[in-house]
Amino acid sequence: MKKLFAMLTALALVVSLVGCGSSSNSGASTSNLHWEEYDKMIADIRTESDLAKRAELMHEAEDKLMDTWCVLPIFYYNDTFMMKDYMKGVVTTKFGMKFFNTAKLENGAKKANIMLASEPDYLDPALNSSVDGGCLASNSFEGLLTYNSKEKLVPACAEKYEVSKDGTTYTFTMRDGLKWSNGKKLDAKDFVYSWKRAASAETAADYAYLYEIFADCQYDDDGNFTGLGEESVVASEDGKTLTVKLNGVCPYFLDLCAFPAFFPVYEETVTANNPDGTTPGGWCTDAGDSFVCNGPYVLKSWSHDEQMVYVKNEHYRDPKSVSIGTLNFMLSSNDTAVYAAYQAGNLDFIDTVPTDELAKLLKKKNKELHVVDQLGTNYVCFNYKSSIFSDLGLDEEQAAKFRHALCLLIDRDTIIKNVGLTGQTPATSFIPAAASDGNGGTFHNKDYYQIKDYQKNVDEARKLLEEAGFTFKDDGTMNETVSFTYITNDSGGNVKVAEALQADFAQVGIDMKIETEEWNVFLEDRKAGNYDVARGGWIMDYDDPINMLEMWTTNSGNNDCQFGR
Repeated sequence: MKKLFAMLTALALVVSLVGCGSSSNSGASTSNLHWEEYDKMIADIRTESDLAKRAELMHEAEDKLMDTWCVLPIFYYNDTFMMKDYMKGVVTTKFGMKFFNTAKLENGAKKANIMLASEPDYLDPALNSSVDGGCLASNSFEGLLTYNSKEKLVPACAEKYEVSKDGTTYTFTMRDGLKWSNGKKLDAKDFVYSWKRAASAETAADYAYLYEIFADCQYDDDGNFTGLGEESVVASEDGKTLTVKLNGVCPYFLDLCAFPAFFPVYEETVTANNPDGTTPGGWCTDAGDSFVCNGPYVLKSWSHDEQMVYVKNEHYRDPKSVSIGTLNFMLSSNDTAVYAAYQAGNLDFIDTVPTDELAKLLKKKNKELHVVDQLGTNYVCFNYKSSIFSDLGLDEEQAAKFRHALCLLIDRDTIIKNVGLTGQTPATSFIPAAASDGNGGTFHNKDYYQIKDYQKNVDEARKLLEEAGFTFKDDGTMNETVSFTYITNDSGGNVKVAEALQADFAQVGIDMKIETEEWNVFLEDRKAGNYDVARGGWIMDYDDPINMLEMWTTNSGNNDCQFGR
């Protein structure tokens, strides 16, 4: 999932030579990229039953991704938040999810005041692809399975499941008495509808590609995935059982059953608020009767860009387990204002801390500051189809060397020491070093560049720039004038990271300007390819490397680099 706030997620660059016009998302040929080979790798991984061979294929896929140098890893994430000492029992996962239904307020309060992020992009669990939206979905919806306090999968809407001997068919038995927040019955048929909706081309969900693990998938004449067939997921006539057929062994399928993109939605209100098929998420753009859910909390009110109020869902499958009756979510991208509200006692939980304050808190070993492990990578991504490379007079090979050089110019240790502050690990690969390989081991086996000798990296970067056609003065800066506009939202340490990169690139004479942009606008621009270079962050949705590889397939809604398009 895309990361926001203090994890520094929204930076973009626009590169041009002085005298050239601003660049756009057209002009570069993809004829030599052969991205259909990458798409095939991912398809093969999805159906490979030999888990050792599957791991080998995933290594090959990461090699091909990194060879483009369109994705430049900076560091692996950890998660930093603050929580009052009287707030207990919040469940956090290494995937960035936070569950407040398990929490208690020992100060006697009935309402929890929380800040996760600014205005969410989507509340529809099928359409959301951000961490903050995922947290909101995880507190108002629930899948077949969920996570307990030890980050282990446990039954939720399903009370049990069985797996066929070949590992490709799952049969879930639903709990009795499940209801939607409006009191209507919920059963296996709702999951059939919801999963087919999330996978359909009409919904155009970023995560639709996750459903290509199912058997009986549908494709158009050009080979584009369009949805699930009748045999993919089937409910019994009484709605008690749900049978799922996969096209191969899938080590992470049960994790998907606890992931927001696989949460159920209420068909009646979804379709009523999308009469012409153009507004699939129209049912949950505001609070009201149309917002029907099945999780521990339901949205009561929404003052856009200010506050969201969730109240306990009395029709939740286990209402007695929900201690806090109301969750008030402050919506803000102003870290200073958020921290001030927390210090004043107006917030009980905040998911972002100003960089300047973070250093002080760490020095004092403040017990309300929490730093937890997370699986994710902070990175820079280039729009492969951008005209900036042709504007710079670079062919495809030279463009890759140009991007490679920028990767080497990033001083990761300094960024972590002066901006990250919480002991993040410098990234030497896109897939986090701690990720599992899906076969009982750790995936990481290769550093794509070294980080111990930064000056050596700078020297190599200059060599790559020379090979790309640039020339240098005696002082080590380029004769050619190259300028960047670096666009970022100003939450967390984004601007400070931008300033660090500005200094790194200046070593070779690159002039990088910094501008800010609203988070939601940035998400849409990046998805549509309306950018040249962007700052990205991705938290794994489940602990399997394919999660960070299949997002780059040609037709993935998360393919912000525009590979193959």
